[in-house]
Amino acid sequence: MSIATVVDWNDLAGLALAGEQLTRDQARAVLRADSSERLALLAAAFRVRREYFGLRVHIHVLENAKLGACPEDCGFCSQSSKYSSPSGEAPIESVNELVAGAHRAAAAQAKRYCMVTATRGPSGRDLDVICEAAEKIKSELNIELCASLGFLTEKKAARLAASGIDRFNHNLETSESYFNKVVSTHTWKDRVETVQLAKQAGMTTCCGGIVGLGESDDDVLDLAYALRELQVDSVPVNFLDPRPGTPMSEHERVSPTYALNALCMFRFLNPRADIRVAGGREVTLRSMQALSLYPANSLFTSGYLTTGGAEPDSDHQMIRDMGFEIEMAGGELAAANVAPNVTSSPASTTALPVVR
Repeated sequence: MSIATVVDWNDLAGLALAGEQLTRDQARAVLRADSSERLALLAAAFRVRREYFGLRVHIHVLENAKLGACPEDCGFCSQSSKYSSPSGEAPIESVNELVAGAHRAAAAQAKRYCMVTATRGPSGRDLDVICEAAEKIKSELNIELCASLGFLTEKKAARLAASGIDRFNHNLETSESYFNKVVSTHTWKDRVETVQLAKQAGMTTCCGGIVGLGESDDDVLDLAYALRELQVDSVPVNFLDPRPGTPMSEHERVSPTYALNALCMFRFLNPRADIRVAGGREVTLRSMQALSLYPANSLFTSGYLTTGGAEPDSDHQMIRDMGFEIEMAGGELAAANVAPNVTSSPASTTALPVVR
């Protein structure tokens, strides 16, 4: 029997918009939806996305402020010193380099610029540089700032917030029960604590995970429900792009259909959150990348920490070809700088119906 006869995706959208939590069976049905249900499922997820974000897309740019030599043993990450032979602790970029990166992000029409370090937590020196850069960037640009620096203390979180960091990223990566199969040098609860410290300091929270680590459907569901319980503001959904030399180098990527289903499920369970199609987007979704904008309202451009990615012009074109708009910091729309013959409605450039 087709799953379409069991689940009405539009009913799930109604539950999400009413603030009700999907049952586990309903959420699992979304993950397992057949390809034949793709357009109906995406239309339902788009109904929820449109309610909170309209047709707007937020572009984010990552700056790898401190590369490699990380002492943690995250099994998916090539920046871990466990899976490489670093020649010593990597230096953090200078304040001027970080500020220059912010100017590049602004030129890419990014709403947010995220400074990231590969480390267990920020040293005093790292914190000095990030905070000084944040203050300088805020004095020069109208752009939102995010930082991803590992574990925080209450004092470090407060200092970051005072310097102008708007949002802090610290992903849970996977479910609590599967976490020890991915990382052994810290715990899932350690990560939750840092998310809570960032929130208490007044920063918004960016917290998501990676799909494709070898986890089960239940682990993906556990992650989505945990993020809902934490009430995070932003959920980056990454898809494992296996890195040579890591314990997960031989993992197969998830299918494009499963990736889209996962994005829809995260949208239903976290309807108000900034859902970002993140690392692995290009190589996992391939020709179906544009469809991710129906459940997701944001994306990374200009690549990731250890892998390349789409260039800004390509992403701008995709966004506008689909009839979406780029929202800058402050809420203003970015001026169009690509092909002029785009239309104003996603329905006119895809077979996907607009839900009224």
